Amino acid sequence: MKIRDMLEILDAELLSPDADVDREVHTACGSDMMSDVLAYVKDQAVLLTGLNNPQVVRTADMMDMVCIVFVRGKTPDQQLLDLAAQRDIAVLRTPHTMFQACGLLFAQGLRGGESHAR
Repeated sequence: MKIRDMLEILDAELLSPDADVDREVHTACGSDMMSDVLAYVKDQAVLLTGLNNPQVVRTADMMDMVCIVFVRGKTPDQQLLDLAAQRDIAVLRTPHTMFQACGLLFAQGLRGGESHAR
């Protein structure tokens, strides 16, 4: 799935205008706990979260994620957007809850990453 597709599916707004919306994402992870995110496979993933701080970008970067989607209409500040741009991570905002957003993406074929933790 491309980031462009996610914009439409999630009724989302692109907050990083220079982002490449034709990049592919293969898996998704929805969490507000960055320690849980670290348990996922690095595989061109998208992170859906309601957590709105720079640690989200640092975690996504560490996991080679290409996109962050802020749920519930959360708006990151310019510092976070600049940090994401420096790391070539697209940032989206959707009005949907995390549950709804994950469900919409799942219904369109996007799946979760494999967890290292069991």
